[in-house]
Order: sequence, then C-alpha cells, then structure tokens
Amino acid sequence: MIMNESTLTATVITVSTRAAAGAYEDRSGPIIVDALIAAGFKTDRPTVVRDGAPVLEALRRAVSAGYAVIITTGGTGLSPDDQTPEMTRQVVRREIPQLPAAIADYGVAHGVPTAVLSRGIAGTVGDSLIINLPGSAGGARDGMAVLAPLLEHAVTQLRGGDH
Repeated sequence: MIMNESTLTATVITVSTRAAAGAYEDRSGPIIVDALIAAGFKTDRPTVVRDGAPVLEALRRAVSAGYAVIITTGGTGLSPDDQTPEMTRQVVRREIPQLPAAIADYGVAHGVPTAVLSRGIAGTVGDSLIINLPGSAGGARDGMAVLAPLLEHAVTQLRGGDH
C-alpha cells in the first residue's frame, strides 16, 4: 500500500491544566507538530486540554476523525493529576509496550535518567496509532527522534499494507 497525503494525518493533544487555563505556554506540542510535518504528516496546531477526563474526550474525537497518528504530550508523570495513560488505556485496543520503552531508553542514553519515570503508553484502535509522550520539550524531541522513522511504516501496517 502506498501512503498518500490523506493517509498520513496526525494530531497532537497537549495535556496541561496550566496551559489549558492560559497560565503556561505549550512548548512540547509545537515541537511534535514540526517533527510530524518534517516526517511527511499533515497536521494542525496542537489541541490543548486539561488533565483528566478531557484527555479521554480529545482522544475519542481524534479517533472518530480518522487520524492515522494521535500523539499526546504531557500527563505521563508521577503527579497525582497525571492521568494520560489511564485515559489512553480506555481507548486503545492493542498496546505496543516496546515503543514507550524505546523512547525511555533513548532519553536515558542521551543523558536523561528520569526518562524511565514516564508512564506513557502506545497502542492502536482501529487504524489509528496513539502514543503518549512526556510534556517536556526534551521529552517531545526525544520521543519524535524515536518515532519519526517508524510512523509511516506503522500506519502502512495498520491500514493493511505489507510489512
């Protein structure tokens, strides 16, 4: 299957209660958007939502809209209100545990030992791939360094292409 522009669609959901309230600038979402565009994906500005139930709602909207790739940034840490993985697990049907592990390994290998504290998950629902990335600018960059070379292949497989 040859991927075309309409197939390579992505959306970014920034999870930050402070950014959603306008008290904090979204720094990681734009980094991910730029990396997706560089990887050949059609995407818009990030959607910013507060932690908790709004994440679940945004994920469901993105899946319903048919995005091939849905990336969240933020809400993956150890803070009590970090609930992105829990909301994501309510949407995904098949988890891909090695993807977040590779992202954490990349961070550690590049001098960020705390990368292993991210609780982000990755998985699929229908023909959409969902990945949780940390909310820091560095975590977004590291995550996209791992993901960029893999995303088109993953979308091809999800949409019935050869592997």
